[in-house]
Amino acid sequence: MRALSLLLAGLSLAASAQAPAPRAAREVLAGIDVLESTDSPGLKGKRVGLITNHTGFDRQGRSTVQVLAGAKGVQLKALFSPEHGLAGLVEEGAVSSDSFRLPDGRSIPVYSLYGDMKAPSPDMLSGLDALVFDIQDVGARFYTYSTTMALAMEAAAKRGIEFIVLDRPNPINGETVQGPILDDSVRHFTAYLPIAVRHGMTMGELARLHNVTAKVGARLLVIPMKNWSRVLWYDDLGLPWKAPSPNMPDVDAASLYPGIGCFEASNISIGRGTAFPFRWIGAPWLDDKALLKRLRLAGLKGYRFEREEQTPSKSVFQGQPCRGVRIQVTGRNVADPLRLFAHMVCALRDLHPLEFGIRFDEMIRMIGTDRFRMLYNAGARPRDMIQMFEADAAAFKARRAPFLLY
Repeated sequence: MRALSLLLAGLSLAASAQAPAPRAAREVLAGIDVLESTDSPGLKGKRVGLITNHTGFDRQGRSTVQVLAGAKGVQLKALFSPEHGLAGLVEEGAVSSDSFRLPDGRSIPVYSLYGDMKAPSPDMLSGLDALVFDIQDVGARFYTYSTTMALAMEAAAKRGIEFIVLDRPNPINGETVQGPILDDSVRHFTAYLPIAVRHGMTMGELARLHNVTAKVGARLLVIPMKNWSRVLWYDDLGLPWKAPSPNMPDVDAASLYPGIGCFEASNISIGRGTAFPFRWIGAPWLDDKALLKRLRLAGLKGYRFEREEQTPSKSVFQGQPCRGVRIQVTGRNVADPLRLFAHMVCALRDLHPLEFGIRFDEMIRMIGTDRFRMLYNAGARPRDMIQMFEADAAAFKARRAPFLLY
């Protein structure tokens, strides 16, 4: 059993390495702040389960667990954690469950929604009147927190339990949409919602979309933010960046993730176990000079590239010196991580036909469509892939419009 102080120490540790961002010109209030300002009227008299992690916190830095545990008339009965656990420190693939001691001395269960049990079971939901969700997403379809929300909402709907989303910003802005829409034939924990790779939506908006398009039938309530604009990036908000997962150290990494994250389905390192996850790629066999030349000739806006050697301490090529290319974001409002991916993947295919490999059964979950495999195997150029990406993005921007809140 973990005491409250132990978890709060973990939450603090997850954020301590990140300097606070400059304060925004106007104060953006997340859903939890709005809920507090209205004295939690939607939760009074209810037995509540809370799906959250260390990214659920208010403007004063209090965790959503603390806020709901201390709210008058609210009975916090259970906690549910996504991938990476309550404190966000659990590495990929590991499962963390425990119990939690509230300030009043009561102990409540903590259920993991990762691993074998990805949605709350009827037993976990027994006795609850409402299920509350408060987790910060990163803005890419294959990041698992949005799937956790969707599966939990479906489970709540089946039990007739109200589902409440405390909305949070899309950290890489809410305007930009990039990449293919997930094909109807593809469904996986990392490929669940039929949206573009970079969807430009908040969690509350995604919940609204899923509830309608999947005909979930949930009693859904979204507590919207105040003063958030779609053009804002997370570091415009005056809030500290609390890494949503161990390998997402800053907003630049999050902005690159929709593209560089696709290489998770290949045999190249994307910087896990280095100081630059998602901001560096490399391999012992990589012709870094040739790759650098290709990238610089591509005329990609918003990025600068440099050769850099790294020895990853984990994941792909753990402990092996790797030649690689470092990616620096110089203009994030014009940068396009899916366009960058197209140029990189074609260059790796052409430069290393024997060494570079893609696991297409996994890549389809990242890109979202088998059209990528067909283009890749046919020797398509980056422009062909980009054309497909951009056509889907335009279609999704129209599809998402009825569900936007801001």
